[in-house]
Amino acid sequence: MAESRKSSDNRKSAESRKYPGQLVYGLDIGTRSIVGTVGYMYDKKFHVVAIESKPHETRAMQDGQIHDIAAVSESITEVTSRLQIKLGRPLHEVCIAAAGRVLRTVTVHVEQDLSETRDVTSEDIYSLELLGAQRAYERFIEQSTLNIKFYCVGYTVQRYYLDKYQMTDLLAHKGSNIGADVIATFLPDEVVDGLYKAVEMSGLHVADLTLEPIAAMEVAIPQSFRMLNLALVDVGAGTSDICITRDEAVVAYGMIPSAGDELTEVIAKHYLTDFEGAEQIKYACDAGKEFTYNDIMGVERKTTPGEVAEVVKDTVKIITREVSDQIKKLNGGKPVSAIFVVGGGGRIAGFTESLAEEMGIDATRVAVRGEDVLKNVDFKDKSLPEDSLLVTPIGICMNFFRQKNNFIFVSLNNVQYKLYDNSKLKIMDAAMQADIPNADLFPKRGAEINYTINGNKRVARGEMGEGAVIRLNGDSASLSAQIKAGDAIEVEPSTAGEPAHIRIDELPEYTDYIKLVVNGSELNVPKFAEVNGTLQSGYYDIQDGDEIIMRDYVLLPQLLEFIDLKAEKDTDILINNVVADNETKIYENFKIDLLIDDSPIETAAEPVSEEKEETAADDDAPEAAAHGENNAGGEGTSAAADAAVKEESGKAESNGAAPGAESNAATESGAATETAAADGSAPESGSDNKEEASGGSDPTAMNVTVNGELITLHGKTSYIFVDVFDYIDFDLSKPHGKMVVTKRNGMRAEYSEYLREGDRLDIYWEK
Repeated sequence: MAESRKSSDNRKSAESRKYPGQLVYGLDIGTRSIVGTVGYMYDKKFHVVAIESKPHETRAMQDGQIHDIAAVSESITEVTSRLQIKLGRPLHEVCIAAAGRVLRTVTVHVEQDLSETRDVTSEDIYSLELLGAQRAYERFIEQSTLNIKFYCVGYTVQRYYLDKYQMTDLLAHKGSNIGADVIATFLPDEVVDGLYKAVEMSGLHVADLTLEPIAAMEVAIPQSFRMLNLALVDVGAGTSDICITRDEAVVAYGMIPSAGDELTEVIAKHYLTDFEGAEQIKYACDAGKEFTYNDIMGVERKTTPGEVAEVVKDTVKIITREVSDQIKKLNGGKPVSAIFVVGGGGRIAGFTESLAEEMGIDATRVAVRGEDVLKNVDFKDKSLPEDSLLVTPIGICMNFFRQKNNFIFVSLNNVQYKLYDNSKLKIMDAAMQADIPNADLFPKRGAEINYTINGNKRVARGEMGEGAVIRLNGDSASLSAQIKAGDAIEVEPSTAGEPAHIRIDELPEYTDYIKLVVNGSELNVPKFAEVNGTLQSGYYDIQDGDEIIMRDYVLLPQLLEFIDLKAEKDTDILINNVVADNETKIYENFKIDLLIDDSPIETAAEPVSEEKEETAADDDAPEAAAHGENNAGGEGTSAAADAAVKEESGKAESNGAAPGAESNAATESGAATETAAADGSAPESGSDNKEEASGGSDPTAMNVTVNGELITLHGKTSYIFVDVFDYIDFDLSKPHGKMVVTKRNGMRAEYSEYLREGDRLDIYWEK
């Protein structure tokens, strides 16, 4: 084992001596060919250690868009295999660039306040840039009218600001506010997805994605040139990609879907050859040599560069006019000072001269950039000529180092996302970047019921559903699981629980009662519920928006029904010594005398004695009272109360008026009582239902402090950290920093951590 470890260390040491910098693999997946480059950055120069090229055998790509993913993947595999043989080592990750087909750009200004006046760090700068890219994406979504999903393929910082003053660079400067103007580029998702699929089918992972003109600019237009108003045109086979520089910044990107393939098609039609034969004629023309070819009839023929130039002259003029118009549009309607041309399509005879004419500038100010801009590149592998065809492949590699590899790509639900790598990335960060709503990550409550009871607002919350099902590389994981480049994440949205369900007999107020004295004996009569002006029984299911009033009085017919007594003609009923009728309201502690021929009627109520009154005064509402164990009427209490409800409801209907129309005049004594007295009269059926619904464990309230504010959690028997998001205004749907920090009593906390009474919680975005 020791020898094996020593051998491995020796190999690493040998590789370190051979390649003093990190090797990066860049792949230019062009419309006509694929160019792979492997190299490293050292001493401010890029060193190419291996390079390979392979033309597509079929028209697998057209206008920068992959049409045959499998064919392109095979070509990538072959190029990669050749490079691995040259290097003597495997390649696992690759940097790629997308052509600007259907390109869209958005420019935004963003600022960030630092916590104090201090030195600006590289992490501050990357956070600012990422914020700019995110803001640009948000604005793009707001402005887009296309029903197409777009992907941010890259961005460029036009200029930085320190405390509102423009700066070339922010690193190590001291300040309290930093800002940036960021131009972000977007392409349709199908363009990006095709590139990723082709790369992944070849067994590689994408380490970096950029735009072809951004990559070409890294090589063709150094920073010192960007103070000038210049245009860079990358004329490929399918698209001509454009970028504009001015005032030391890249100010615009654009493209036109016309390039070298249009020239090839004209040549094929004129010389009667297939597409591949026309490509060979075009390449020979670029080299300035006479060329012998066979047409489709098998006849051998010859052509010269001058003849080919004349054949494509009109098409060149059309393409250069489109390029010129696009440059002027991107440059505010004005011509630029000079144009650099890269890519194979721009090498055709007469292209630069025609472009200068269309732009209205001197012909010497339009030039093909190739070998001259590659002087700062050390080609250790010289198997390909150093010309403009290599500008973009080299730029793809150099862009990786400019980004300093501070971004990684992960897959979430089969879609690639680019994340700023702060070494602390979690699945939650990827979910935020993917715009997965917070509600789809955490368990959802079922529909709640909002109602009022005696004028006080109440909410019955639905049950909690299941949290999101999360898998990381096929294994179960949580939102707090850390992720790395190339990880595959799957998120199945959380589910909602059962909707809230509550009956009137489950309300604490319903277990209250009205205490009366009937014929000298104490009697507990249940309260009656009025819902939206209509009397309802305890079995009524409360609906959203219901207005419930627990009456603090009973009417005489309800009392008689409750004690199962029917008033006869010779029955006199006195309430507080006053003769009563059916509309008389009977409140707490009222005295009722039921007389037949001036003699009291016997009832089941308990006699009131001084000893009992003292005992009742000292009793603190034992639980038995809530179940009606001491109520007159025994098991028939609930049935009697329901019968009274039906009687009054029927009476109200016949009279055409809602019952309780005079309830506003009633006193509210006892309405706020939440626990029954010693001999309370809650119906047994209601009590049993409540016990079943709660499972024997009542919800409890818990007080915690969140970001300095006291919050009361309620409705559950226990609480975890994520529950506080139901009570605070904290937007998790869009990132406002690098990551969400959650602390409990000063220590880092997980979303699933249980809370205790008095906990101090902190939730904020880390800038």
